[in-house]
Amino acid sequence: MNKKVAFYTLGCKLNFSETSTIARNFSSEGFERVDFKEKADIYVINTCSVTENADKRFKSIVKQAQKINPDAFVAAVGCYAQLKPQELADVDGVDLVLGATEKFKITDYLNDLSKNDMGEVHSCEIEEADFYVGSYSFGDRTRAFLKVQDGCDYKCTYCTIPLARGISRSDTLENVLRNAEEISKKNIKEIVLTGVNIGDYGKGEFGNKKHEHTFYELVQALDDVEGIERLRISSIEPNLLKNETIEFVSNSKTFVPHFHIPLQSGSNELLKLMRRRYMKELYVDRVKQIKAVMPHACIGVDVIVGFPGETDELFLETYNFLNELDISYLHVFTYSERDNTVAASMPGVVPKNVRAKRSKMLRGLSVKKRRAFYESQLSTRRTVLFEGENKEGYIHGFTENYIKVKAPWNPELVNTLQKVELTEIDADGLVRFEFVEAQVI
Repeated sequence: MNKKVAFYTLGCKLNFSETSTIARNFSSEGFERVDFKEKADIYVINTCSVTENADKRFKSIVKQAQKINPDAFVAAVGCYAQLKPQELADVDGVDLVLGATEKFKITDYLNDLSKNDMGEVHSCEIEEADFYVGSYSFGDRTRAFLKVQDGCDYKCTYCTIPLARGISRSDTLENVLRNAEEISKKNIKEIVLTGVNIGDYGKGEFGNKKHEHTFYELVQALDDVEGIERLRISSIEPNLLKNETIEFVSNSKTFVPHFHIPLQSGSNELLKLMRRRYMKELYVDRVKQIKAVMPHACIGVDVIVGFPGETDELFLETYNFLNELDISYLHVFTYSERDNTVAASMPGVVPKNVRAKRSKMLRGLSVKKRRAFYESQLSTRRTVLFEGENKEGYIHGFTENYIKVKAPWNPELVNTLQKVELTEIDADGLVRFEFVEAQVI
């Protein structure tokens, strides 16, 4: 009888794509994949270290697995496993901890799956994480996360990702296109490009530091892959989002008008302390450039509150900057101190209650921005890709420009693209619509 394996993923789209690849490795070794809530012989937890909360959640997930099967083998992989392997190994019930290079060879480290008295650690020095492993996920059938790049050469003072994932390196263009073609044959309608710093694509493509290709060339090549209905760019640094890419997306067959561009602060003083590679004026220019050629484009923003040295005045500078900017929503991160980062020892520590208050203010601004963007799109015609879940009698989906819509549950709509006219915003802040054409695209 086949051994059963279950997975739990914390963190970003990149982690989801890598969990899928690790899961396929297990399948090829004869394991049967089951849901994490089911009894399994081995539970694999793919960890994240970006926020304090992700660290804390790890222990509760291990407890959850042990409750289902006290005899199960528990393995931890991912960013937190690379940064603090011994800390994870010391958690009661953890049997194996694998770092950045070892996680893709997890089945090599499994023997008889008997519980260990102490967690066993196999973790490389991060300098050794210099090779590339391609990944993609297709969990919910409607969209896939396609990894094109890993690691980061930036030295932002608050970030542990370079310590957890190593140097910037890319998949070969040939392999990215091969993976995209594989995905297109699985009746998946949308591919989301993902990585740590995808605008840096092409660096380290063949194991060297120079760029063999650019992100713009990647976008051009993917646009020609047959069978893909939609391509979406995930987060991209403002200094790496070039005019040529914006222009190309505006005329593309498959790339959708949706950009997620990290800002982190609307204060140049704080951007310098963060060691970001741009000033806020460049950010304004990127937003204007997008809106000039795609007025209907959705623009999401990452922003950090409570960074050391963020006075009330500097926070208000960020708030006012975002309030005046033609953007669509915010992802708000409350700053948390991370070991081995420059920012952790900076002066001007912001009290946690002040951080929480500022975070709440920006989340409120995000609600306002999203509502205004949705209202600007009412009475327009869009194409919706419907998801596969029945949520309290409703089916949800996203337009190409990332407006979330809802309709009474209809299983025939799952994983289909439908032409609609956006009609009104309901009490939940979601958009209702009318079908323009009855046929499935």
